Amino acid sequence: MNRRVVITGMGAVTPVGIGVEVFWNSLKEGKCGVDKIERFDPVNVKSSLSGEVKDFDPLKYQEVKEASHTDRCGQFALAAAIEAVEQSGVVGTVDPFRAAVYVGTGIGGFETTESNCRKLVEKGARRISPFFIPMIIANMPAGSIAIKYGFQGQATPAVTACASGSNAIGEAVRAIRHGYADVIVAGGGEAPITEASVAGFNAMKALCAAEDPKLASLPFDKRRGGFVIAEGAGILVLEELERAVKRGAKIYGEIVGYGATCDAYHMTAPRPDGAGAAQAVVEALQEANYRPGERVYVNAHGTGTALNDIAETKALKIAFGEDEARKLTISSTKSETGHMLGAAGAVEAIACALALRDNIAPPTINLLEPDPECDLDYVPLTAREGEFDLAISNSFGFGGHNACLAIRRPPQL
Repeated sequence: MNRRVVITGMGAVTPVGIGVEVFWNSLKEGKCGVDKIERFDPVNVKSSLSGEVKDFDPLKYQEVKEASHTDRCGQFALAAAIEAVEQSGVVGTVDPFRAAVYVGTGIGGFETTESNCRKLVEKGARRISPFFIPMIIANMPAGSIAIKYGFQGQATPAVTACASGSNAIGEAVRAIRHGYADVIVAGGGEAPITEASVAGFNAMKALCAAEDPKLASLPFDKRRGGFVIAEGAGILVLEELERAVKRGAKIYGEIVGYGATCDAYHMTAPRPDGAGAAQAVVEALQEANYRPGERVYVNAHGTGTALNDIAETKALKIAFGEDEARKLTISSTKSETGHMLGAAGAVEAIACALALRDNIAPPTINLLEPDPECDLDYVPLTAREGEFDLAISNSFGFGGHNACLAIRRPPQL
């Protein structure tokens, strides 16, 4: 069994806007979602910038009691899921046991973890919340969405650091293809902007220390000095093609390829030769029946770290071949949003579907001084019109996790 899988709903909560169309318009306009950290006073950490979600009100999506028992990463995931599921119109059309939820997170309920550890130290064990454990565990965003809609198929997270959202979507695609489900709500959510989290990433020398947002998230630029930590969620409703067509659902794109590998090299650094990432891209392209000469948009992992951007450039050259790689239209939307860790891949898959819909590649903003070792076309500064045949989204995570999703326009039936 190898059924086709399409996107029938999308939801986004991001530093450049809440809601898919607001998010997409911001990307096209080159809006910067990076600004001074407001979630806590960053006086004691080296990095003072982040990509925070602005004006998010969890009470638009949950009752007061429910929201108070849900970590911020779960609130984001649920909000994005509500948008996606409502857009899809799938509720009431599917057997609950044939509807699943695959939603990942890189580090789970970090804000809840930090606040309760402070209580433990300052006030003692008796002051720990009875909801501490349910709020921090990585499966809870998926479980909360399943509870919300009564979806009784498998509810599972992908926990593969910055590849979590993409792996969740890719594994969901495989589950539908092979007949284990008909509908899956898939994606990722993350809320890592806390003092301990930022301090930890700083200790690894992973974060940018710039104080000017225009000098912060600089993928493929020789001035880059690390990524900008960000928060948010992206959720897709994935559905078997024939049932989506039969019920008259609007289709936003077809996921035609998925590749997943592990570098098996280092805890945090990518393979310098890009071979592991390249193989994930190759697998996605093979499933997508990619043909040289097709016009391809690549939403790069593009973190703005010294090692990633060079390794990803090498990976694209290996996967496509040097000549075809130079024809690619590539951008890193992390230049606008910052790096949403486990949510990034899902949000960027949405950007790919919309790039195909509108024939527009969003820009890599602030790319003023390209690194000579990053010598492909990264759509600097402003969006670019272009009619694309295929879009791919790259996501690479600590631990060597590599994932690539390939998306085409809605099928012509």
